[in-house]
Amino acid sequence: MLRIMESAETDLPELFLRAAKRIRRNQVARLAPLGLTPAQARALRIVGHQQEPLRMTALADRLGIVPRSATTVVDALAGAGLVTRAPDPDNRRATLVTPTEAGRAALARMSDARREAAEELFATLSAEQRETLRDLLATLDSAAC
Repeated sequence: MLRIMESAETDLPELFLRAAKRIRRNQVARLAPLGLTPAQARALRIVGHQQEPLRMTALADRLGIVPRSATTVVDALAGAGLVTRAPDPDNRRATLVTPTEAGRAALARMSDARREAAEELFATLSAEQRETLRDLLATLDSAAC
């Protein structure tokens, strides 16, 4: 019995990582037609869900990256016409990032792609199993704060 429990405990991280990798591969495949990397998509989601323009430093904090890396991501988004940058009127050294109309349209397409990817991945689970998984992941997420 102990050996079975040990096996289940050691298999859990491996199974979780395999599921996460599958999600990532699926996400990369669905973002490719939009011309976005997962990092760019995540940044666009963060910027797009703000009521006000977002400072680059705040974006870097939310992404968990250094400001220079956020600049690289925003450069790519701006080059694709998905965001604009403007000086912060309250701080000359800060830059504000705002989604464009094309950026908002890309957000809608990304949302559809994420929903489709999730439906595909979780299709083998019953509604009850999906709800249980959601609750468990939410518990893990809240414990990380």
